[in-house]
Amino acid sequence: MLQIDTWKRVLIWLVCVTGLLMALPNAFYTRVEQSNDAKAAIELGIDTPEMQAEAAQWPNWMPSSLVNLGLDLRGGAHLLAEVQVGDVYESRMEAMWPEIRDALRDERATIGTIRKQPSDPDEIRVRISEPAGMPRALEVVRGLARQVQTLTGVGATDIEARAEGDTIVVQLSDAEKLASDDRTVRQSLEIVRRRIDEVGTREPTIQRQGTDRILIQVPGIGSASELKEIIGTTAQLTFNPVVNRGTDADAVPGIGESLVPSLDEQGLFYMIESAPVVTGEELVDAQPAFDQNGRPAVSFRFNTSGARKFGDYTRDNVGSPFAIVLDDEVISAPVIQSHIPGGSGIITGNFTVEESTNLAVLLRAGALPAGLEFLEERTIGPELGQDSIDAGKVATIVAFVAVLVFMALSYGLFGLFANIALIINVGLLFGLLSLIGATLTLPGIAGIVLTVGMAVDANVLIFERVREELKSAKGPARAIELGYEKALSAILDANVTTFITAVILFAMGSGPVRGFAITLGLGILTSVFTAIFVTRLMLVMWFERRRPKTIEV
Repeated sequence: MLQIDTWKRVLIWLVCVTGLLMALPNAFYTRVEQSNDAKAAIELGIDTPEMQAEAAQWPNWMPSSLVNLGLDLRGGAHLLAEVQVGDVYESRMEAMWPEIRDALRDERATIGTIRKQPSDPDEIRVRISEPAGMPRALEVVRGLARQVQTLTGVGATDIEARAEGDTIVVQLSDAEKLASDDRTVRQSLEIVRRRIDEVGTREPTIQRQGTDRILIQVPGIGSASELKEIIGTTAQLTFNPVVNRGTDADAVPGIGESLVPSLDEQGLFYMIESAPVVTGEELVDAQPAFDQNGRPAVSFRFNTSGARKFGDYTRDNVGSPFAIVLDDEVISAPVIQSHIPGGSGIITGNFTVEESTNLAVLLRAGALPAGLEFLEERTIGPELGQDSIDAGKVATIVAFVAVLVFMALSYGLFGLFANIALIINVGLLFGLLSLIGATLTLPGIAGIVLTVGMAVDANVLIFERVREELKSAKGPARAIELGYEKALSAILDANVTTFITAVILFAMGSGPVRGFAITLGLGILTSVFTAIFVTRLMLVMWFERRRPKTIEV
């Protein structure tokens, strides 16, 4: 006998109502994020009186999440940038030369005088006057090498040294170049994301593509040139002496001083000297580390000029605080514990491991580590985006109507139940997209159209199975029950394989491919739910009410 427990019926209808309520805001306006008052509506870009009224009248207790529109629907800018990773090699070699020079000077009795020779940007050539001392010179230089963390080789070092006559040639190792390339691209990605996030754009796509490229797609930006200007704005990182600190936001700075807030401590302000001792342009690297007591810290290293200025200042100001200022906010103000020569130091404080890692990222994000060459530039206007939306709406409506007519003509009353479930299915799909904050793209609309076409597949399998059972002279109740039971395995097999494909597309794809995979995957989930549970519940409720002796499918 057909029977569904009361709690199951309540749960099924509750899921349907919740999903439709989540999708409801999209039926009123979809261009911007939902707002509860007209002022916020204006700030969010709801610039017509009608849309402002809708935003102001929307009940506070109602769901307000919207499906985000992607670049191809909302309009915006698209850039594909190639990171010039080779630029970093030259700076690394320049920063390493003072260390090599000082180490070789201590061996002048063996190797004689040293003189730096002209060389390629990614290497250092040092000529010694006593070729007989070459083995010792190579031993000293190789002793400066540091271990490189790699997946393929344990014990790899960051530099390699070889002799060419009376000249020592120092280069970065292949392992270090790979590691440096990866760090450079990751750092560039973080800086680009930080620059764009500060503008307040919504749902940008900033991701790595290949080994040395970054894909940047930002909806709502007027042109690609405007986006390039935003990316080109480098963060201002400086190291400034601290005059004092306090909680008075209205304190008047003296001549040559500035008042800047703390990044992490709300209400705390620092009075600093406006002229920095060193700037972020002179910072070579910053990495999370641990101090001598095993507490999280951040190690940093300056280039030659920065090292000299930093060393002189720390020598003369032991015990004084030193502010690290990023974009006019103090991210840390450690006290100088001792003279820090050589341009390398460590920032200690009450850090967690995560905080020290974030601080290192902020320090490195002071400026792009390498140049960006823009290989692709595209601007998609709002008009084109609106045309895409309109075309997608037409395609969806045509597919929707065609499926409704086909099901009604083919299966009669049963087809009507399937059509109601299809409407609920589309509502649930938009409700899920709104709930997870997914971005709807033009391929995503294609995924919705495909979902509409595929959504009735399960019902077709069930109804055809019910027809076969009715031919076996079984009663209508038993035929319906067997139809659902025997079609279930085929429905699950077909949809599970398609869902796996959607997951693979989402994991391996990017941009438009992911947009298609999201709507396809969610559409499969809602389709299976409405076919197995919603349509069956409607059939059971109809059957309990009418108790027909015969049925036609």
